[in-house]
Amino acid sequence: MTTTTYRAGIIGLGFIGGADQVSADALGQQLTNLDGSHAQSLQSHERVKLVAGASRDPGRRERFAQRTGAKTYASWEAMLDTEALDIVSVATYTPEHAPLTIACAQRGIRVIWCEKPIAGTLAEAEAMLQACEKSGSLLVINHNRRFDAACRRLRDHVAAGGLGKLTSVNLQWNAGRLGNVGTHTIDAALMFTGRRITAVSATLDEAGKPDCRGPAFRDPGGWGFLRLDDGVMVSIDAADYANTPYHMVVNGMEGRAISGSFRSDVTLEYWDGRREIWPGIKESAMNQAVREIVQALDDDAPFPCAPTESVHTLEAIVACHASSAKNAAWVALPLKDEDRAIEVLTG
Repeated sequence: MTTTTYRAGIIGLGFIGGADQVSADALGQQLTNLDGSHAQSLQSHERVKLVAGASRDPGRRERFAQRTGAKTYASWEAMLDTEALDIVSVATYTPEHAPLTIACAQRGIRVIWCEKPIAGTLAEAEAMLQACEKSGSLLVINHNRRFDAACRRLRDHVAAGGLGKLTSVNLQWNAGRLGNVGTHTIDAALMFTGRRITAVSATLDEAGKPDCRGPAFRDPGGWGFLRLDDGVMVSIDAADYANTPYHMVVNGMEGRAISGSFRSDVTLEYWDGRREIWPGIKESAMNQAVREIVQALDDDAPFPCAPTESVHTLEAIVACHASSAKNAAWVALPLKDEDRAIEVLTG
């Protein structure tokens, strides 16, 4: 049995990366509402040693060192050049994902665990894939539901025909932010259905809600439709100032499945009157991601979540922007020409 201990480092020691509540306070959020953090989940595995973290913010570095005992660096370059690391978490703002991931790949880091969305542009996302393919690095994108046991059970139930032939999917959430929140939700819809998107029609919310990460970011919500393979339609209802509850509904000819936010129950309602509730798994899906990362390092085996799925999710979000600019006209995927160049300004 393999007993290797894998050394991990984190670039970005804020809310999701370093489990830093001071950073969370600045965003108006609570760590307890997260499905884990990189620091906590890496430390949860007995064969992963969190040895280093990098941040430009001295307060974050100090607090991270106190919480974890890990060495800290003001420069991610210094961390990568000094430490022998097997796993590196990229837990920074989205515009930094591509250059940091590519730098890790070029240094031969075996696993790069990157926050979502994968990048701000399709060109950046594709460059990340190419760099990791060239180096042999495993690129893992932190779309948590890909690792959630209840969500995987629903995926398998749908694939086995448990809801009958699929007809539609309804996605609804508050706070807008197609790039930040929508990336999780759209990716989950693709996971549940096992389908690809062929076209998008959308209208962005122009309410102008300020982004919690500052004026450099503009990540509106909106409304629209995604057309999937076989004609299955996905509706999106995600206004900037909505107070509607978060939910995803997968509809089939025999019933429907309703799933909420992280770790929530899955409710199945069948048209013949049957009803089931699958209790949500209370353990962080990020902990499961770390277990599967370790398994991949041990066995050099295929990882269950391909980063190409995250590129497709980003393409759908970019397509929402492209469609809205054309008065909600249908935009076909794969995107072409100027539509591919649109940047999603999410933090």
